Amino acid sequence: MAKLSKRDNILQAVKFTLFSISAGVIQLGASALLHELTPLPDWADYLIGLVLSVIWNFTLNREFTFKSANNVPVAMAKVFGFYCVFTPLSTWLVDFLTGTAGWPYYLVQALVMILNFVTEFLFDRFVVFRGSINTNARAQREQEKKEKK
Repeated sequence: MAKLSKRDNILQAVKFTLFSISAGVIQLGASALLHELTPLPDWADYLIGLVLSVIWNFTLNREFTFKSANNVPVAMAKVFGFYCVFTPLSTWLVDFLTGTAGWPYYLVQALVMILNFVTEFLFDRFVVFRGSINTNARAQREQEKKEKK
């Protein structure tokens, strides 16, 4: 794997941010619908929205942000491991802040989403896709175009 330039790192961060925003819309939309239309507890609304957003975000970031050709089950297992830690902690945090502390549900959602964004980017960049960045067919085509110029 070639060393990433400053421009490559910036583009990677921008793409991750944009895909995370789209995943956040999915998470917030799903959890808001559940929150408003079902009798489920807040933590369940959050958890279902989170799972949907993780699948979306992983798929897009693997292909377009990190351009990784690594083994999908292995990469997904690493992400699953991250969420085995993040999910119980964040679900407890949502329950505590909305229940015990009485914070507004949507404020808590926003804070937890920001925490998730930062920690997931770092985990994806330095654990999940480390060593496989720019190895998929898309990255190879882009490299060939650069070399022809």
